[in-house]
Amino acid sequence: MSFVRFENVSLAYTPGSPLAIQDVSLEIQEGEFISVVGPSGCGKSTLMKLVTGLKAPTGGYVYVGGRQVGGPLKIVGMAFQASNLLPWRTTLENVMLPLEIVEPFRSELKSKRKEFEEQARALIKRVGLAGFEDKFPWELSGGMQQRASICRALVHKPRLLMLDEPFGALDAFTREELWCMLRDLWQESPFTVVLVTHDLREAVFLADTVYVMSKRPGRILVKREIDLPRPRDLDVTYTDAFSAHVHVLREHIGHVRSH
Repeated sequence: MSFVRFENVSLAYTPGSPLAIQDVSLEIQEGEFISVVGPSGCGKSTLMKLVTGLKAPTGGYVYVGGRQVGGPLKIVGMAFQASNLLPWRTTLENVMLPLEIVEPFRSELKSKRKEFEEQARALIKRVGLAGFEDKFPWELSGGMQQRASICRALVHKPRLLMLDEPFGALDAFTREELWCMLRDLWQESPFTVVLVTHDLREAVFLADTVYVMSKRPGRILVKREIDLPRPRDLDVTYTDAFSAHVHVLREHIGHVRSH
């Protein structure tokens, strides 16, 4: 039984407007790490809104955990290209935000605050931010802000993590550091990940499966299984097998752009 399932899903943002995505069908297994690549405006972010229940499809069905999605889901964590940390809250306070909002944590916060705080501190330490718990976002580098943002997305132990170009604004070295951080977090206790990215190396390094989308209206053109053994080290990015995957995906995207 797949954990996320799209059945012939289409979406127009307003009645009568052109479709953003058209007739998309895909299945994601629990604990699978998938990546979605494609040209700008192809509907990658639209897929995320449909999975999380922030948008309802115009046609077709979206299922998560065997149930049709009918509104925002509590089992989802999200992180974006902008870290979106609240400037008046410290790192720890930002990371704990979902525990104040999402049930059942919200109801338990008063009685379990100490336990929740320890959980958040452990996660902050795990991503290399120990000692920065009481710093404000403006006191952190871009890479540190993204680490905090991913902590915030994971602190309530979601079954599904949605990432919309989370490393897109970072320099190459920081980006690769954060790939490894995400890889380690996922391998320690696998959750299902949907990563939207423009970076084909990132997609191949992190994902089990990469989907290539067409120009608008977005459709799934290619499903590519990434058969590189795990755990993957950055050294794998210099191998012929890795380059071959990136090359094939780049050819598909070049083909999409030119048609």
